[in-house]
Amino acid sequence: MEHFIYMALIATMGTWAVTALGAATVLFFRKPSPTLLNLMLGFSAGVMIAASFWSLLQPAIETAEQTLKTPAYIVATIGFLSGAVFMWLSDKAVSKMRRRVDSMQGAPDEKLNRIIMLILSITLHNIPEGLAVGVAFGILKDAYSAEGLMGAVTVAVGIGLQNFPEGAAVSIPLRREGYSRKRCFLLGQASGIVEPVSGVVGAVLVTHIRTILPYALAFAAGAMILVAVHELIPECQENKQARPYYATMGIVVGFAVMMLLDVMFSV
Repeated sequence: MEHFIYMALIATMGTWAVTALGAATVLFFRKPSPTLLNLMLGFSAGVMIAASFWSLLQPAIETAEQTLKTPAYIVATIGFLSGAVFMWLSDKAVSKMRRRVDSMQGAPDEKLNRIIMLILSITLHNIPEGLAVGVAFGILKDAYSAEGLMGAVTVAVGIGLQNFPEGAAVSIPLRREGYSRKRCFLLGQASGIVEPVSGVVGAVLVTHIRTILPYALAFAAGAMILVAVHELIPECQENKQARPYYATMGIVVGFAVMMLLDVMFSV
């Protein structure tokens, strides 16, 4: 295996590790109150909404302008709508399968549908991010330079920092659904395991991946927006009568944190 592929693998292992650190934040909450859980769930929704634009749609548009002949706005729109439709159809398929299982077991389990959709959306989001890191290192094969290496490292560091709140965006909603802290952490960090795989793929197939990367980024954005709006925001607004603005401020703070990280470490 060529050295630039090893570099991509090491870099994306690092971004996965940061995802795990973010997911580990759930370990510090023993018995959070429903109000605090709603606040954290709102934070997760804000993170996902901000990441959809600054981590995904904006890079998709910029990459399309540089590598594709198709207008960037068309690429972004097609990818975004495809991601949303994919998640909608996935929700339909999961619900149908759950109804079949529940008809045999007798008890519906709606929260499992939400969990599957949440993990799937974050996992889809991590695939193009891993590809972006892999492409950044893969380019060094034919055009190695100190500046190019620093640029690839910057991409990896930026995505890694973004992954911290994203790991929490998976584990915290799972905690609200009643899962143990250990299981929340394991599922949260597992959402980032696709990054090393997609990073290696991106480094190996760099010339081909660059043409589909804008579509993949926009696709993941559409998937995340649908889940954030359809699942997380309604969930965090439960019992809002006691603390009307807690969940809303969680969304605002989550959006602001993710926006700050994305703008500071733009890929």
